[in-house]
Amino acid sequence: MAEVQPVKSQLRLVFEEGFDHSGKPLYRYKNYSNIKTSASADDLLRAAQAIASLQKMPLAKVERNDTHQINA
Repeated sequence: MAEVQPVKSQLRLVFEEGFDHSGKPLYRYKNYSNIKTSASADDLLRAAQAIASLQKMPLAKVERNDTHQINA
């Protein structure tokens, strides 16, 4: 039976930078690697909000990117 093992996690903060000439929002991304794979969504949201409070741009969304290894 196959087994899934978490390998790494990345936290991505998406900030609103402004708008382009046609009125579409522009975004800037900040990526943080080597996040604990065991971190909960609540933990990551609190960390993201703390980091965002130090930024000039407003926080648009928070993303988590996980990489898993599948073992036989």
